[in-house]
Amino acid sequence: MPIELPYETFTLPNGLQVIAHEDRSVPLVAVNLWYRVGSAHERPGRTGFAHLFEHLMFEGSAHVPAGEFDRLLEAVGGVNNGSTTPDWTNYYELVPANALELALWLESDRMGWLLPAITQEKLDTQRDVVKNERRQSYENRPYGLAYETLLAELYPPDHPYHWPVIGSMADLDAATLEDVHAFFRVHYAPNNASLVVAGAAAPDDVLRLVERYFGEIPAGPEPEPLSPPPAALDGERRRVLEDTVQLPRLYLAWHSPAYLEPGDAELDTAAAVLADGKASRLHRLLVYERRIAQSVQSFQQSGRFGSTFMIVVTGRPGSSLAELERLVRSELESVARSGVEQRELDRARNRIETAFFDELQSVADRADRLNLYAYYADDPGYVARDLERYRRLTPALMQRAVERHLLDSPGVVLSVIPHGRAELAAMEAA
Repeated sequence: MPIELPYETFTLPNGLQVIAHEDRSVPLVAVNLWYRVGSAHERPGRTGFAHLFEHLMFEGSAHVPAGEFDRLLEAVGGVNNGSTTPDWTNYYELVPANALELALWLESDRMGWLLPAITQEKLDTQRDVVKNERRQSYENRPYGLAYETLLAELYPPDHPYHWPVIGSMADLDAATLEDVHAFFRVHYAPNNASLVVAGAAAPDDVLRLVERYFGEIPAGPEPEPLSPPPAALDGERRRVLEDTVQLPRLYLAWHSPAYLEPGDAELDTAAAVLADGKASRLHRLLVYERRIAQSVQSFQQSGRFGSTFMIVVTGRPGSSLAELERLVRSELESVARSGVEQRELDRARNRIETAFFDELQSVADRADRLNLYAYYADDPGYVARDLERYRRLTPALMQRAVERHLLDSPGVVLSVIPHGRAELAAMEAA
């Protein structure tokens, strides 16, 4: 079936890209603002700033005292939140259509008049909040340091994907008020942002309101463009982490093509064939038939400057991660040697396509999709071409992608084991 997201786009004199998607099926409007800044735009020694701003943005601005942002939106029945990734940060509201002007005013005040409200006291408070979040999600969480360890092994120290989004404790401690203000001035300006308004609002009304509230915000300096060289490993890397866990866990990670690049959709689909659902290859082999794994996951984390393909297997008590690795690699070799069956490809593609259409039922998710394509494809209307990447796949294309990126390329093997159980680790090449 054909698919499209109709939209109109404008660019204000200050550089803000505005995308309007009208849909009057429900009396709601989604306001979705993307800043083209994420943890990749930080630098060694000053990491965690983009995520720190996700917290500071909700602590009040020059004309909106702390706590009023949420109170005003909740009073009209709206919801709001934000998220940070290596590539971008977004802030969004979903409100009744008659509250669109309120949502735009609140977002514009954060963009144009946040710095006067960022005091040393607020910085110290939110720094402590983020540090506590890091303790809960990384240091004090079972398997919590695994992903950070994988990033450090996959990417060299000067690569923008080397560090996690949340940053390091040392960098958070070292951040000064001047550092934070300087980071905001460069990255949180209208010329480094795109704003989608989707829902029950006419494009002409959207443009008029956006000009009213965002038009007087001056453009900022052009951020220095990122152009990191493609990351590559010169050989396989193996690491072992002892953790306070009951079950051993195996992580296999490889570099893979950047988002929307050739090979990206093939490996997305290969991940589904390998481990999406009880009928998938690795689940059937490791969990159901051999019964040596508690669970298995496979996924592709796609990014602007490269992606990561991962397989994560949690063993049963006492399971050998070396044996789990051997079986996983045997299945990868089977895909590369014999390919996938057409029914496997159809099942995986159907799952992906169903999730794709399910997401587009929500006006808030459609707004995010338009911003996603504006950022990665420089085309908000890329939706049909995106889906076509999966529809055109063949078993042969997937076979070549698995062989090239997973079998013929070195990766990282990480074993997370209970304290004192070194014999469970995958220390040697399978």
